[in-house]
Amino acid sequence: MADNTIVIEPVTRIEGHAKITIQLDEAGEVADAHFHVTQFRGFERISQGRMVHEMPSLMARICGICPVSHMVASAKACDEILGVTVPPTGVRLRRVLNLAQIVQSHALSFFYLSSPDLLLGFDSDPALRNLVGVARQTPDLARDGVALRRFGQRIIERLGGKRIHPAWVVPGGVSRPLEASERDSILAEIPDARMRAHRTLEWFKKNVASWTEEAAHFGDFPSLYMGLVHEGGNAAYSDGLLRVVDSSGWVMADGVDPRAYEEYLGETVEPWSYLKSTYFKPLGYPAGIYRVGPLARLNVAERLGTSAADAELAEYRERLGRYPSSSFHYHYARLIEIVHCIDVIDEILSRPDILDPHVRARAQINRNEGVGVSEAPRGVLIHHYKVDDDGLVEWVNLVIATGHNNLAMNRSVLQTARHYIKGDQVKEGMLNRVEAVIRCYDPCLSCSTHAVGQMPLEVDIRDAEGSLLRQVSR
Repeated sequence: MADNTIVIEPVTRIEGHAKITIQLDEAGEVADAHFHVTQFRGFERISQGRMVHEMPSLMARICGICPVSHMVASAKACDEILGVTVPPTGVRLRRVLNLAQIVQSHALSFFYLSSPDLLLGFDSDPALRNLVGVARQTPDLARDGVALRRFGQRIIERLGGKRIHPAWVVPGGVSRPLEASERDSILAEIPDARMRAHRTLEWFKKNVASWTEEAAHFGDFPSLYMGLVHEGGNAAYSDGLLRVVDSSGWVMADGVDPRAYEEYLGETVEPWSYLKSTYFKPLGYPAGIYRVGPLARLNVAERLGTSAADAELAEYRERLGRYPSSSFHYHYARLIEIVHCIDVIDEILSRPDILDPHVRARAQINRNEGVGVSEAPRGVLIHHYKVDDDGLVEWVNLVIATGHNNLAMNRSVLQTARHYIKGDQVKEGMLNRVEAVIRCYDPCLSCSTHAVGQMPLEVDIRDAEGSLLRQVSR
């Protein structure tokens, strides 16, 4: 430990490079704080000059955690450029793959990254506060987490050919139909996955009251919420229209064709981060702060659409209110979504036409522009491409879920820091809580900035003149 630096192992439990700076005033109170994403974003430029049919597989390489989400959104943008209607079975198989992606990613976020805080305590020994510590204290919870993630990954592998970076989703649909043996193998595993999902949800509900203080200070503020919904109001994960509501439920925008996203969403950059910040244009920047992802999806939807998930949603709203505003409740929403996704996968794969061999439409370039939108685990994901008449990509814009949440993450860090930091003394539990509020959003910084590396987190504490008092890093 140097005079102004504390090094804490292991690296923080977020995906990607980031640091936090906290500015103190003359009285030692927190005046400002920022969440800095220090990776460089490059995939938008890398894609230029590639053929449009390559884009889904190329876009899957953006991330090793949620490659399916990028592949699905990319393929939908390509569908529009080709001017094709994807066969119904192709649409359903894409949905299954995307839902499996959400299950495995939510399991990773909740069990691997956040459950050590929830189970062992935010102030517990950092050497024990990890998945191994969870397995030692509550083996069943750890096993459920591993099993649920494996369930989602196996579906991706069976449909897409491999668990990471599959190439099965293509412009016009999917590259091959589902085999009966693959369907039967997935259906056989659903009862076990459903049992584990419900068991974890019951554990969380039993213990949720013990995290009341964290829920009150982990990003609890009014904002807008955005997500995809079907015309009837059900949550939509692969298709649907954009809906934006405020913290009181007032509908700010509804039935918005995702292809018109630029009319509602603006993007800006700040000198202290490589991550773009998006905002709701009618309210301007930075007043147009909004959130996406599990918490937002449950807020904008009338219902989820399956009986078990809707029963859990009703209890969730009875406990927390119709429009919960604390980002801590992303955890609760994630678990409900796992239940819902498993049930929808079961429904889709039980259809008699799911083995229909007609799963892809083929065409040449019919448009020079296409927008593909889907719900990634972390929220709305937008791929926007422009191509020439030969299908050569000329321009790409990727609006990533973590970018949608950037303003909210910064406000959450400031709120948490103001509550827990007093003066220039930094305790490990404070640092962990600042990390934990970021984990609520489950940010994927490689998705949003397209770089790879280790995962340090740094907190700089400065006095009113800007002089560095202490640096805490992981």
